Amino acid sequence: HTHTQTEVVIAMSDEQALADKVREYERFLNERLRTDLRTALEQRDAVFSEISDFLRLGTVITTINKPDIVSRELKTRVDLGCNFYCQARVPDPSKILVCIGYEFFLEMTLSEATAFIKTRAEHLQRRADELSDKANKIKATIKLVLKALQDLQQLDFTAEPTDHNTF
Repeated sequence: HTHTQTEVVIAMSDEQALADKVREYERFLNERLRTDLRTALEQRDAVFSEISDFLRLGTVITTINKPDIVSRELKTRVDLGCNFYCQARVPDPSKILVCIGYEFFLEMTLSEATAFIKTRAEHLQRRADELSDKANKIKATIKLVLKALQDLQQLDFTAEPTDHNTF
């Protein structure tokens, strides 16, 4: 069976439409979905880092809160950045400054700080869970787009046209 010139033109335009659709899906996959996934994972990692900082602070508070330490001056080392430390003295270790967000610090007693840390860590964990769910949804969408791309690329426009009116 020979193809008419019209059938060949239709097949070529279908192939071009397919190629355009594949490029559109690839662009969406690379420029949108993978970028969104990277952003969600980076945000989640930042939240995990903040949770870790608060839990570490809780451990320090537990250590400071011992009766033999909290009642006297505390000598410690402070990281000034880039692992450069200096010695410091804390005259009253019964109160500490806690970062409450946006680089604002609030002086709290050790028990207030412990309660704040617990509440803040729970809030941050919920945020991390939300970001994990978002990342999982994006991964699922990526899988769907990859499957659609695979299906589109396996289409064969050289096959004989079928009669759609046949039952």
